[in-house]
Amino acid sequence: MNKVNRILLLGVVASLLLSFSTLFASTADAQPAASPLPPSFDRMGPPPPGANDWSCIPSAAHPRPVVLVHGTDMDMSSTWSTLSPELAGQGYCVFALDYGMQSAFWDPSYVAWGVGDIADSADELSEFVDAVIATTGAPQVDMVGHSQGGVVARQYLKFDGGADAANPDLNKVDNLITLGATNHGTSFNGLQQLFLAAKSLGLPKIISEQLLFGTAGSQQLIGSPFLSKLNANSEALPNVKYTVIATKFDEIVTPPERTFLNTASGSVDNLWVQDECPTSKATHLGLTSDPTVASMVYSALDPEYVAAGAPACS
Repeated sequence: MNKVNRILLLGVVASLLLSFSTLFASTADAQPAASPLPPSFDRMGPPPPGANDWSCIPSAAHPRPVVLVHGTDMDMSSTWSTLSPELAGQGYCVFALDYGMQSAFWDPSYVAWGVGDIADSADELSEFVDAVIATTGAPQVDMVGHSQGGVVARQYLKFDGGADAANPDLNKVDNLITLGATNHGTSFNGLQQLFLAAKSLGLPKIISEQLLFGTAGSQQLIGSPFLSKLNANSEALPNVKYTVIATKFDEIVTPPERTFLNTASGSVDNLWVQDECPTSKATHLGLTSDPTVASMVYSALDPEYVAAGAPACS
């Protein structure tokens, strides 16, 4: 083989090697980004469709990631199976978590979410939001919280760094949208009376709590010390926009208007689903999948949202 042919052959080999290296690099780049969450989140279940793509970069149209927070004895996968993929389809970076884990006292292998102490759950939410902000590069997030999830988000805002009362420009949350949140407590459709009866019969408080509500459930009862502290002084914080959505057919937050926040305390919009759709029969759980509620969420996240072909009331 003469010198010219050797040079040509070496060139072909080099070109092939470069092509293979580019191919492998592209394949590696195409893999989903690894979760930046610490090991404490390893027991979380699978995310709903559209959520937790840690390679997602917010767009100019939707510059803030949306963090979804489920409610009591629920999880992210079942709660956000409708809203998460719809938000992702509109171009949002969507993230969701499971929080408040407790094992059942009768079967330690059985895990329930959203039943632990709400203050601890707010700590978990804080850690999760920090990971979202660090990974996406966004300075702020928006939040959607269902049921207890709205209260956990408010606890995070007030006591765990989600909002900075001294310097609101440093807030980590711009919008908080709550769906049937237990902001002023609930009777859980009469279960509170059963709880009080159990206490009157001498059943230890910790047992009656776990049997009926879990720790988080008892913290959401009307008049609980936890909610009294959360709602003291101002119910809304500066430079956070609150959209509080309620349905008149809520069978968990009873009475349903207890979800509404004090409008004098900040930027608060209290909205009935039935004001948007008078025929809606949306229930507490239905708030996470109802098309009218979804349209209200999109409008709260993006004031320029136009519900083109909005679903008819049903």
